[in-house]
Amino acid sequence: METTTSLTGPMDLTEHLNAVRDAALRQIEDAADSDALAAVEAAVVGRDSEVAAARRGLGQMPAEERRDAGRLINEVAQEIQAALEARSEVLAAAAQSARIQAEAIDVTLDYQAVPVGNLHLIQQVIDEVSDIFVGLGYHVAEGPEAELAWYNFDALNTPADHPSRLGMDTMYVDYGNPEDEMNLRSHTSPIQARYMEQHEPPVYIVAPGRAYRNDTIDASHLPVFHQIEGLAVDTNITFSDLKGTLAEFARQFFGPETKVRMRPHFFPFTEPSAELDVSCFNCDGPGSTCRVCKGVGWLEMLGCGMVDPNVLTAVGYDPDELTGFAFGMGVERLAMVRHGIDSIRHFIDNDVRFLEQFRG
Repeated sequence: METTTSLTGPMDLTEHLNAVRDAALRQIEDAADSDALAAVEAAVVGRDSEVAAARRGLGQMPAEERRDAGRLINEVAQEIQAALEARSEVLAAAAQSARIQAEAIDVTLDYQAVPVGNLHLIQQVIDEVSDIFVGLGYHVAEGPEAELAWYNFDALNTPADHPSRLGMDTMYVDYGNPEDEMNLRSHTSPIQARYMEQHEPPVYIVAPGRAYRNDTIDASHLPVFHQIEGLAVDTNITFSDLKGTLAEFARQFFGPETKVRMRPHFFPFTEPSAELDVSCFNCDGPGSTCRVCKGVGWLEMLGCGMVDPNVLTAVGYDPDELTGFAFGMGVERLAMVRHGIDSIRHFIDNDVRFLEQFRG
């Protein structure tokens, strides 16, 4: 840009400043970054710029022309300054965008997927059985796992000198005083006794939960296992009601063609008592080479019976007015029979290969 050293009139000044302005605007527009723009700013409005030279030349002009010339210089200077500021904003935005792009992290790539879990097979069976009985009008009841011996044995017609108590004795939390002995419950039947104490009849409940016994671990036994027990107490309940209820459960759980049969048995808290068998859902009956029933055609499934009058009396019910039935089934047993599992130990091994077979 050439420097004008003499200004002879307003027209010469106007033309010169317009040329200075146009050249400055081109330089500003061509500035590629903030450093280049700073250099342009020093050249077009700094101490050695044409605009500064024009201001210094005002003193040499006639007084009557000085005012218009000063206004013209200020207008050009303001226009150049506005262009500088606008270009600075554009360059700053471009620099920020480039930095964001350069430092960006794509969170949709190379991430560690978290495996989705599912309910354990035992819990799936508990939920399914509970849902079946809820559909039949039952309620789900719960109780403590550390239980008073009174509810675990005595209230269920199993006093301290009863022979069957030895086979169901369990791990004691507090032992010695018969009035407050506490153990880990050996079945979920104590829930039934507690529920009857706290509720007026009629009673229709299922009681799922853990149970504890002093058993050695083998293919069919664990010291900690799961049970689902059921109880119905009302007027005029008969053994036929028990069989019909369990037959309906078997059809819903094992399939609509399932049949049931009952064999006499003994339980201290029911009289008469029975074992319930279900027809094998995997074969055509006796004589087959079935891996599930071993060719017998029937599968032993659960214990049941009519509630002993002594149990009703212990919880404050009148056995002359009320009757009832009870049943209890092992959850692990149900799962093993249905899915052909050969060892109960698979449920506690936490082998992912085993567990993933039973995604709900």
